[in-house]
Amino acid sequence: MVLIHGLARSKRSMKRMRTRLAALGYTVANVDYPSRHHAIETLAPDAVNRGLAECRSHDASTIHFVTHSLGGILVRHEFARAKPPELGRVVMLGPPNQGSEVVDALRNTPGFLAFNGPAGQQLGTDANSTPLALGPADFPVGIIAGTRSINPILSQWLPNPDDGKVSVARARLEGMSGFLAMPVAHPFLMSNRQVIEQVVHFLADGEFSRDCGDE
Repeated sequence: MVLIHGLARSKRSMKRMRTRLAALGYTVANVDYPSRHHAIETLAPDAVNRGLAECRSHDASTIHFVTHSLGGILVRHEFARAKPPELGRVVMLGPPNQGSEVVDALRNTPGFLAFNGPAGQQLGTDANSTPLALGPADFPVGIIAGTRSINPILSQWLPNPDDGKVSVARARLEGMSGFLAMPVAHPFLMSNRQVIEQVVHFLADGEFSRDCGDE
């Protein structure tokens, strides 16, 4: 099991997810990577391959991925080049699979590049959008999008519903195996207990539960 955090976060943000999955018997590689310092083309092979290497060191026969935000784009980028033969299922939380209008609106404002780095600049919805260039999913992936925002300033640039960073519509991905919208804000998707239980359900069954508090 590989966990990949989002932009400007660290592996600590995935701690609750890691604890729950480890309790179920999964060997969990919780990857830390310098999300604010490099472009997606550099971050993707680094994060994905280090996670795979750790799982393989434990002789994992099936390797699942759980990602938050940018982490999902890193997985898509790397899987477009080569999917691991041990690949199981993937769950993406709040992924900007079709980019985010927030990036379009703020990329040229002072401090945006310093805080979000080169990868943040690549997450817009224009012709230079990396997510839009990656194509549909050809692997089993479930996506959970948030419908609550704690940042009304950012939400003003997003089509509703949204999670304060990514709209529900732009979290979707052609070829996805399952999709769920839950009343959780972007920064809390990976630590929300109901979201975590939906992740557990999808990894086990390949679909989300309709009995875990979703909407």
